[in-house]
Amino acid sequence: MLYDVPAPAKVNLFLHVVGRRPDGYHLLQSVFQFIDLADTLHFDMRADGKISRSIEVAGVSEQDDLTLRAARALQQACGVTRGVDITLIKRIPTGGGLGGGSSDAASTLIALNRLWGCGLDRKALMAIGLTLGADVPVFVFGRTAFAEGIGEQLTAIDLPARAFVVAQPHVSVPTPEIFRSPDLTRNSFSIRITDFLTQSSAGFGKNDLESVACRLYPEIRAGIRLLERSVSTVCANKPEDVDEKNVDTPFSPVVRMSGSGACVFVQCRNMHQAMAVEQEVVREMHATMQFGSQGSSQGFRLVQACPGLTEHPLLHWIAN
Repeated sequence: MLYDVPAPAKVNLFLHVVGRRPDGYHLLQSVFQFIDLADTLHFDMRADGKISRSIEVAGVSEQDDLTLRAARALQQACGVTRGVDITLIKRIPTGGGLGGGSSDAASTLIALNRLWGCGLDRKALMAIGLTLGADVPVFVFGRTAFAEGIGEQLTAIDLPARAFVVAQPHVSVPTPEIFRSPDLTRNSFSIRITDFLTQSSAGFGKNDLESVACRLYPEIRAGIRLLERSVSTVCANKPEDVDEKNVDTPFSPVVRMSGSGACVFVQCRNMHQAMAVEQEVVREMHATMQFGSQGSSQGFRLVQACPGLTEHPLLHWIAN
């Protein structure tokens, strides 16, 4: 058995759509950053070869459960005769653009590769992951990464330690709907890794999916504006949040949607600043009676300050 296996969320620091393949898949450039907001998985091995989940996951049918699909894909690839019971405890919002399902699938591959003694290396697990979804390989890759292709061509990069405030509007967004939109920009200019690394990563580029998502789901645009107001208030009132070690580093917090939405985020210098932003968001929502209200389309269901991660917690569970 393996208990308390983490599956961290990600944010896209930027996301450009630079083309489209003949098969319809979109060509992207992005930077994936892991954050310390995670689902948790437990694995109990079975001798009968059956793969099942121990508890239901709200809003996720067994057919669509990527943990079950990942387990079956690994079982088939390696000829494993044993099975597993999987318990998934969700903390990452579904339909939020934070990669929760993909992360769950990747952690399942990594954990079962260990539990079943499959012995696959990172490249082999990434290949299986790609059959499950374009975002799965980066979680197996395990490092902050510059991504190209459909998201599977990954180059590890090093970024300064940052903290994030992540917020979930009162809406979930189906990714295919955003990519099908005729209004989606599909011809952003390609960039080089050095273009990103030599500029402030806090405000580089844009998310090409954001304008489409905001048009279809006004709750996202309202959430961006709310988070922007809170960031502006904190930056104006709390100069002590400046990191003296990096005082000469350009840093302009920019609120952005992650992935295809609906979650929005802002990158902060440190946890002190991130917690101040979180508190300001909560203060404003309570003042307007928007926080956690199931009947409201304004405000957020969830707002959380969390550190950025320099690597995936399971990075060293796999042989390179």
